[in-house]
Amino acid sequence: MDGEVSFPRQFARTQRFTLGAPRGFSVAPDGGRVVFLRSRGGTERANLLWVCEPGSGKERIAADPEVLLGGASEELSAEERARRERSREGSAGIVGYAVDDAVELAAFALSGRLFTAELRAGTARELAVPGPVVDPRPSPDGRHVAYVADGALRVVGADGGGDRIVAGPTAASDGADVTYGLAEFVAAEEMDRARGFWWGPGSDRLLVARVDEAPVRRWWIADPAHPERGPQEVAYPAAGTDNAEVRLLLVGLDGARTEVEWDRKRYPYLARVHWSAAGPPLLLVQARDQRSALYLTVDTATGRTRTLHVDEDPVWLELFPGVPAWTPGGQLVRIADEGGARVLVVGDRPLTGPQLHMRAVLDVSDSDILVSASAGPEAEDPETGEIHVHRVNELGTERFSEGRGVHSAVRSGGVCVVSSASLESGGATVRVLANGKPVAGVASYAQRPVLSARPRLTEAGARRIPCAVLLPTGYEAGDGPLPVLMDPYGGPHGQRVVAAHNPYLTSQWFADQGFAVVVADGRGTPGRSPAWEKAVAGDFAGATLDDQVAALQALAATGDHPLDLSRVAIRGWSYGGYLAALAVLRRPDVFHAGVAGAPVTDWRLYDTHYTERYLGLPEDGDTYAANSLVTDEGLSGAIEPARPLMIVHGLADDNVVAAHTLRLSSALLAAGRPHEVLPLSGVTHMTPQEQVAENLLLLQVAFLKRSLSMK
Repeated sequence: MDGEVSFPRQFARTQRFTLGAPRGFSVAPDGGRVVFLRSRGGTERANLLWVCEPGSGKERIAADPEVLLGGASEELSAEERARRERSREGSAGIVGYAVDDAVELAAFALSGRLFTAELRAGTARELAVPGPVVDPRPSPDGRHVAYVADGALRVVGADGGGDRIVAGPTAASDGADVTYGLAEFVAAEEMDRARGFWWGPGSDRLLVARVDEAPVRRWWIADPAHPERGPQEVAYPAAGTDNAEVRLLLVGLDGARTEVEWDRKRYPYLARVHWSAAGPPLLLVQARDQRSALYLTVDTATGRTRTLHVDEDPVWLELFPGVPAWTPGGQLVRIADEGGARVLVVGDRPLTGPQLHMRAVLDVSDSDILVSASAGPEAEDPETGEIHVHRVNELGTERFSEGRGVHSAVRSGGVCVVSSASLESGGATVRVLANGKPVAGVASYAQRPVLSARPRLTEAGARRIPCAVLLPTGYEAGDGPLPVLMDPYGGPHGQRVVAAHNPYLTSQWFADQGFAVVVADGRGTPGRSPAWEKAVAGDFAGATLDDQVAALQALAATGDHPLDLSRVAIRGWSYGGYLAALAVLRRPDVFHAGVAGAPVTDWRLYDTHYTERYLGLPEDGDTYAANSLVTDEGLSGAIEPARPLMIVHGLADDNVVAAHTLRLSSALLAAGRPHEVLPLSGVTHMTPQEQVAENLLLLQVAFLKRSLSMK
């Protein structure tokens, strides 16, 4: 690419160097096909569906959106835009697809239209059905495709015939707020459950979520830059308010319909659904306080459920990808917090111990279980920021991935696709292994960054807080101390200190502007131990801020890092934005300037499933007030001197709504505390727009330099 292009422009244009990188892998059980998504280049937004043949290593296009749409621009329905916002999807074209069990038929939506691709033949076509189509999925045998349109679940033959509604709103029993086959807001945003229907292994029945949003409080999000447009109505369950009512139905292609029964009053959250040939349907349902959960099996004849396991925790229970599941022999697979560690449990037996910290189950086979894990609390040689793939069975545990870094995998039969990122090189390398031996690679078309990140990973202080330190390119030991920029996320589900190159690119760019940048993962961040994550229970404001201060001071005390503690700034987005604003308000003795992007400032405005997990219900006490930035109790923690604070917020954000920033600004103004507000018209919680993303970086560094009196 042109060497004149700056990093901020390249970073924005490539959508954080994700465009052109392969993703979304599926592996045929016969080993003949690896299916994936990838755009044609590092600045091309539209994904195509590709097939790699492991035997020859050849890649071919299975579906091209430009061809299928005849060159027409893509049009998204409101439901599809919402799905993409929940998954933080900023690309275009084919952004998701589903396959049958043999990985011979793929289904996907484009511009609200239904398409299928014959993966062996490499042909794709449109099925003429009502739309706009959302989340199409083939049946396991490949003979049907189920999809959602206009709030109803429909099924059509793979040949395009026999389209009909199998579960949909009826005037007799459903109101205007009822949908079938879609995930409710908190499931998609917080539970990592984007689906609302599941095929049975016999391809003749489905489990279908019925969601009634009538109880949910309505918010209206307007664009002040366009007063002629009506506001968007959003059903948003803020902490302490009513959730959507979720039921589950067994629906047959013959029209039979049975409701699945469980104690929905005690366990209202439908967190996971698993249905495979290895056993009856599995459900994981949670209590509202998320301290109790049930693993249930479903009698498909009656809809009644039976409790397999009860999980309880005095703090909260986490949800994990890939579980619950069955082994081929019919044993329950789950991840649990036991004995101070996060372990893999099969049946009633833990198969791992405190040497590993389980993160996800990737595949379950006759001989082993493939898992993602990081070093546990009793690991002999903890590897800061590393995530590996391991094979686990009753005989023990074996690391499957090779080399330092961050690894993930998708497996079916004897073929496994391993994606590996390292600190030494940008992006990820994708290898296809057959019976453990490399047979092919999947190319990445992502651009090479115009700069190289050089993080030094370490642990700081008595708590051994994971940290990455980045210095300007070309910095020499005798150049003297540097102004410091803390660059955290710092909260739940947001690990930033990882052994991979690309996550530090923006931090390195800030370092190259003259900062020593510190990324610290304090208590509350994932990947270390259950106790580490749960230390923030009821105390966002204390634990996460204390650890940023502790990491900074411990790094400075070693003398190994050129940190000028008289000039310290902090920046962050979302939870990181909350942390940045918290830092300059409550610890101005440490932090001298801050940039808070899309910050949560009043936790009463954030959603139920996330907020209540950590802070309980708002009426339970003073916890919300103490952790807020806008209440009297929250602002009472703000001390002098007032430090420069820039607050940035997208006015179209439906996750952390702009009211968070507006209320903080009003509270700061009432308290006589100077600050700056940068509103972004038409921008959501993501900032995929190229000019916006580029200029946000430039404006932040200009503000920080000005605030710290840097040249």
